[in-house]
Amino acid sequence: MRTPLVLALTALLTLPLAPSAAGSARAPRFAWPLAPPHQVVRTFDPPATPYAPGHRGVDLAAPPGTPVLAAADGVVLHAGPVADRTVVSLLHAGGLRTTYEPLIPTVHRGQQVRRGDRIGTLRPGHEGCPAEACLHWGALRVTSPESRTYLDPLPLVLPNHVRLLPRPSED
Repeated sequence: MRTPLVLALTALLTLPLAPSAAGSARAPRFAWPLAPPHQVVRTFDPPATPYAPGHRGVDLAAPPGTPVLAAADGVVLHAGPVADRTVVSLLHAGGLRTTYEPLIPTVHRGQQVRRGDRIGTLRPGHEGCPAEACLHWGALRVTSPESRTYLDPLPLVLPNHVRLLPRPSED
């Protein structure tokens, strides 16, 4: 069943790609959307289907009023209410979108932002947050209005772990 929130988020996430950001071949560099210290209090749980239950991002605990930062260079697709929440959505190179909620936006639609720019201020009241305030940070790859994939945003900021494997013996 499509709730008003699901319908509103679907409308937001199917906005057309901006040519300047989508046409770039260079992958953006990402940083945490909150300055440390912050704690990951809920991890990514991908939905089985577009409207199935799941957790389409991660929740980061921080005090209310904490500055929320652009995780990478991009353009603001949306900054304002979506159903009963206030959301900022950024479009990055290659069609990757990041979303941030709940916050008080300090940016506006169409604005260019750089990694680390303040895009808002964290608000309390994120449902399911075990702390006074949590930032829900999501990532989504959109290749067409019909094709979108929710991604775990943590690999964007966590270092890749290199594993050394034993070399086969030459016996």
